Amino acid sequence: MQKNTKYRICVPVMIFLLLAGGTMAQAQGLGSLVKQLQDKAKNASSSSSSSASIAGLSNDDIASGLKEALQKGVTEGVKQLSAVNGYFSDPLVKILFPPEAQKIESTLRGLGMGSLCDKVILSLNRAAEQAAGKAAPVFVDAIKKMTLQDASSILLGSDTAATAYFEKSTTPELTARFKPVIDSSLQSVGATNYWSQVMTEYNKIPLVKKINPDLGAYATQKAIEGLFVKVAAEEKKIRSQAGARTTPLLQKVFGYAQQAKK
Repeated sequence: MQKNTKYRICVPVMIFLLLAGGTMAQAQGLGSLVKQLQDKAKNASSSSSSSASIAGLSNDDIASGLKEALQKGVTEGVKQLSAVNGYFSDPLVKILFPPEAQKIESTLRGLGMGSLCDKVILSLNRAAEQAAGKAAPVFVDAIKKMTLQDASSILLGSDTAATAYFEKSTTPELTARFKPVIDSSLQSVGATNYWSQVMTEYNKIPLVKKINPDLGAYATQKAIEGLFVKVAAEEKKIRSQAGARTTPLLQKVFGYAQQAKK
């Protein structure tokens, strides 16, 4: 009876010690990982004080818990950015003048046209906020296509491993979906008109170098970058903060993982 108790306690402890950073576990699929840990646990010993008596995690637990966490993080990130001032009021993601046009902004502000520059910045962020709502289906599709190996690599990876997965798997589709919305939004919120005024006024200045960045492409790129910033923040929160795990499955998967890292 005592042997069985030790076995029940030891399995989850070893699982999460390796899930927290074991390089050997990273090289294997989740199926073989769990079997290997169970085999090792048969000969291991552990006191009841080393861990609470908890049930082991199945492949389905791990994969479902991770997908649930990603869904939650994506939903929250998209919700924040698609709200009014979601981009504009957040210094981490606020879209400013394109780098190559910042000299234009500085010059025009020096000539008393700061209000026009402010209108450009506000309209860029409004366009991004309108486009952000289109991101959720793209992320959901990426989550559905995730394999057990993907889930294993993400859970065993860094605090932003899921965000990196999304960047790799969704950026082309996000760009394709965002660009038309951004272009349309730039028109509807007046950004195109304001930008035209900016360039007209700047090009009147003698001896300045004439430039005209692609405002739509720039706003699309910055909108997507801001989206990943928010998704990364939500991912870190779920991994590190118990209060962010709002379902029993999230608490089970990420709570035990966090405990094992201490």
